[in-house]
Amino acid sequence: MRNQRRLTRGMQLILLGLVSYGLVAGQPKAIINGSIALLITALPAILKRNYALPLDPWLGLWITTAVFLHILGARGLYVHIVWWDHLTHAMSASLIAGGGYTAARAIDLHSDEIHIPRRFAFAYIFIVVLAFGIIWELLEFGLDFTAETTGLTMPLAQHGLNDTIRDLMFNSVGALVVTIFGQAHLTDTAETIRERFARDRT
Repeated sequence: MRNQRRLTRGMQLILLGLVSYGLVAGQPKAIINGSIALLITALPAILKRNYALPLDPWLGLWITTAVFLHILGARGLYVHIVWWDHLTHAMSASLIAGGGYTAARAIDLHSDEIHIPRRFAFAYIFIVVLAFGIIWELLEFGLDFTAETTGLTMPLAQHGLNDTIRDLMFNSVGALVVTIFGQAHLTDTAETIRERFARDRT
């Protein structure tokens, strides 16, 4: 548990260094990307402090790693390492799948009228991830169009139909990993959300 926290803090310090470098060197992209990444990595601590959610340290490391890998890609690894984009898509998709599973499981536990069979939960996670992936690709397309129209440099870019299909494939891989291995780390969180629903209802 301590090692997970140390790894998380180490990546956060590197992200903080990136923001500091952007401020000194006058690079808005580094400042914006690094600041957003830091805010995302702080979400587990904020949820645990404000809502008393029992977030596993592995979950914090999971979120921080996904964001950290994307930032490294944006700093040049997407160009120099072919498979880096696939890795970050799988990691990001696994986070979306984890959030979708946690919400569905909490509702299932909370309501006597709603029962979500395991097979349907599997399909549900895939649908959520694929839908988010399509929205993401549309966002990249829109940013490409904006860049061509205005001449501005955008933080995201689309690299053709083949790249889009591969992105969606690796999104599915991330969802599959969560459905097989992620439930053990998300069950306590779902149970706490259910209990909070019950307290708010009374």
